[in-house]
Amino acid sequence: MSNPKLEVLTPTNSQLIFIDHQPQMAFGVQSIDRQTLKNNTVALAKAAKVFNIPTIITTVETDSFSGHTYPELLDVFPDHKLLERTSMNSWDDQKVRDALKANGRKKVIVSGLWTEVCNNSFALCAMAEGGYEIYMVADASGGTSQLAHDMSMQRMIQAGVVPVTWQQVMLEWQRDWARKETYDAVTGIVKEHSGAYGMGIDYAVTMVHKGAERTKVKNEILAPIPAK
Repeated sequence: MSNPKLEVLTPTNSQLIFIDHQPQMAFGVQSIDRQTLKNNTVALAKAAKVFNIPTIITTVETDSFSGHTYPELLDVFPDHKLLERTSMNSWDDQKVRDALKANGRKKVIVSGLWTEVCNNSFALCAMAEGGYEIYMVADASGGTSQLAHDMSMQRMIQAGVVPVTWQQVMLEWQRDWARKETYDAVTGIVKEHSGAYGMGIDYAVTMVHKGAERTKVKNEILAPIPAK
C-alpha cells in the first residue's frame, strides 16, 4: 500500500507506548480534566491488554521529580518493566528504542504527558530517525494549557502524526462485533469507562433484553409508601 496511513489499526500491526503518566506531570495538565485523563489512559491500557498489543511504559525522573506511575495503569500491566529516563525525549533512551524495535511494528500509538514536550519530541524523532508511524491519542494525553496541547497536536499533524482518541483505537482493534473472543471484554471496558455509551449498554442489557444487572450486589428495593 502506497499510503500506510490508510491501513486501519489492527491487533497485529500496532504497538503502544505510555509516556510519563506520573503525578507531577499530571498536576501540570490544564488541557483536559485530570480524572478524565486518567480514565481514558487506563481504558486504553485495558483495551491493549485485551488485544495483546505490545505495550511500553516509560517514566522520567521518578524519584527526583515526577513520582510513581498511576497505580491503576500499573495494575493493568503488573509484569511490565518501567523504562526510566532522564531525557524529556523518550527517543533519547536506548532502552525505549530497543523495546520499540523488539516489538517489530511500525505503527506506534502514543499516550503521554505533556503533549507539547515529551509526546511532541518523541513523535518527531521516532518518525524522522526510526521510520515509525505515530498515532497520537489526543484524549489520553495532556498539555500545560489548551493552547499548548492544541498547537502541539497541530505541529505533529503537519509533520505526519495521525490524531486518534482512545475509544477510536479500541474499536478499530475490535472492528467487527462478530469477533466474540474480545466482545465481552471490549463492552466491559465501554461500560466502565465510556460514560453515556457505557450507560446505554447497561440500559439495553437490563431493560430491553431483561438481562442481569452488572453489579455484584443485590440491593433490597423498598416499595413506595405515600406520606400521610
